[in-house]
Amino acid sequence: MKTVLVLAVLICAAFAAPAEDKEKVEEAAVEAPEEHMDAPSARYNFCPNGWFSHGSRCFKFVNTPMTWYNAEEHCNAMGGHLASATNPREYSFLQQITQTAGQSIGWLGGFHLQGRWMWIDREGFYYTNFYSPSSASSYPCLYLRTANGWGNTGCSSSYRFICSMNPFGC
Repeated sequence: MKTVLVLAVLICAAFAAPAEDKEKVEEAAVEAPEEHMDAPSARYNFCPNGWFSHGSRCFKFVNTPMTWYNAEEHCNAMGGHLASATNPREYSFLQQITQTAGQSIGWLGGFHLQGRWMWIDREGFYYTNFYSPSSASSYPCLYLRTANGWGNTGCSSSYRFICSMNPFGC
C-alpha cells in the first residue's frame, strides 16, 4: 500500500511540474513562520522546495511586484493560484509569510464578480476580514495587509503576492 501511495505522489508531482518560466522572477528566500504542528503532519512535508506548508496546502511568497492578473498567471505556471485565506489562522500565517519577506502588502486570490466575492482557487468565500472595504465594483481585487485585515483595489496595481497550491491535487 505504501508503494502505491509513493507512486501516486510521484506521478502527481511529475504531471504537476511547472514549465520553465519565461522570465526570471525574484522569489523571497524567507523562512517559514514557526507554527506548532501535530506529530503526523510534522513527519511529512510534500511541498516543493521553497514552499511552506500550512494545513493541507503549500504557500510561496513571490517578491516581485505584478498586477493581480500577472501574479495569478505566475502562480499558475508554478502549479498553483493566488492564495485564499479561508480562516483566521490561515490569514495570520499569510501575514507572517509577508512580514518575514519584509513586506506589508501582498495580493491574495480574492476577486469581486457579478455582485459577489470569490477565490480564484475555488475555495468557499465564507471567512471575510476586510479592514475598510472600497467599492467592490471599482476595486475588485483583494490584497493582504500585515497590520490589519485585507483591502481591495484595482487589479492593475502592482504588488508582491502569495501563491498557494494543493500538493495532492492530481
